[in-house]
Amino acid sequence: MKPLENIRILDLTNVLAGPFCCHQLAHMGAEVIKVEIPKIGDLARQLGADSELNEQHMGVSFLAQNSGKKSITINLKNDQGKQLFKQMVRDADVVVENFRPGVMDRLGVGYETLLQENSSLVYCAISGFGQDGPLKDLPAYDQIIQGMSGVMSITGSPDSAPLRVGYPMADSIGGMTAAFAIASALYNHKCRPGCFLDISLLESVISTMGWVVSNYLVAGKEPQPMGNDNFTASPSGAFKTGDGLINIAANKQQQFEAVCHILELPELIEDPRFSQRAQRLKHRQELKQLLETAMQSNDAEYWRTQFNAAGIPAGCVASVEQALAQEQIATRGLIATFSDTQGLNRDIKIARPGIKLNGQPLTTSCPPPALGQHSDEILADMGYNLDQIAQLKQDGVV
Repeated sequence: MKPLENIRILDLTNVLAGPFCCHQLAHMGAEVIKVEIPKIGDLARQLGADSELNEQHMGVSFLAQNSGKKSITINLKNDQGKQLFKQMVRDADVVVENFRPGVMDRLGVGYETLLQENSSLVYCAISGFGQDGPLKDLPAYDQIIQGMSGVMSITGSPDSAPLRVGYPMADSIGGMTAAFAIASALYNHKCRPGCFLDISLLESVISTMGWVVSNYLVAGKEPQPMGNDNFTASPSGAFKTGDGLINIAANKQQQFEAVCHILELPELIEDPRFSQRAQRLKHRQELKQLLETAMQSNDAEYWRTQFNAAGIPAGCVASVEQALAQEQIATRGLIATFSDTQGLNRDIKIARPGIKLNGQPLTTSCPPPALGQHSDEILADMGYNLDQIAQLKQDGVV
């Protein structure tokens, strides 16, 4: 059994943070039902690099985060739609939404209302800034959070910062935080009263900046952008070779000395500029230049094998294509392939969560759903007959 089997989650979320959260939970075995706006659905259905898929409301951005889920469309602005949703809540364990604070209450399906339908409901609200505070009503996207959290201020070099991290890290961290909170709240939750989980993207990101934040709060040191250098040690960062970049993390004294021997620079071990950790940090750039000069004689992969053989953490700097092509990724089963995705007539590949359970990678049993693909099935399971389902469609409820 997967940890969340027999758990039902109603996913009202859009785009990334919420769908990413529920994607993790689906892989852990939960039944996740996307509740989407009729004819429109999750905005991510129209986003991605393949325009043909966008037109089919199966955009690449949607496909990445929604395998293993079912989809039903419900008009929550319709009174019948509200009642239908409340009926679904009675048999659910979790509701997840990422609207702005107050939207669900204005629709008449907020936490207190839903709690009357299901007293043990776990309700998770994901928003940019949280459900209270002076910024709670402001719109927020990933890049806004990256900037406001301080992440951009320490990303890049002194000449190029501030820079945005190259993927939506704030949304991803917020989604992971929400998934962790939900999974924790579900522990023995059926014998406890319901709870309201308030997830702030801004706070989620700041909480992951532990060392950086602690250096400021405790030591009074304001973090600075350091490019590819590691602020805790030297030599630790990205270095130029004869062909390509290599990351080296020689954080221990013996690792530094091993680097010097491999590069045939044993004199650096006793050099007063580099002999001790504190001095190496002070003379970081001088040391880096000496090491890079020595590494011009061969490529990054050659030096990686040399360093790794000596127990020095090192790895080539890869493109996304190269990263996905690594044998390590293939043998671990991170990438899943679906060949029967609704109406697309092509294989779809997605990244799984990167968790193995009893030696097996977590997987979902079905590909991402077409908009409203499971409406009839879900309604039938709720006791609606064919005529009633047809009438709901005619009335614009689903």
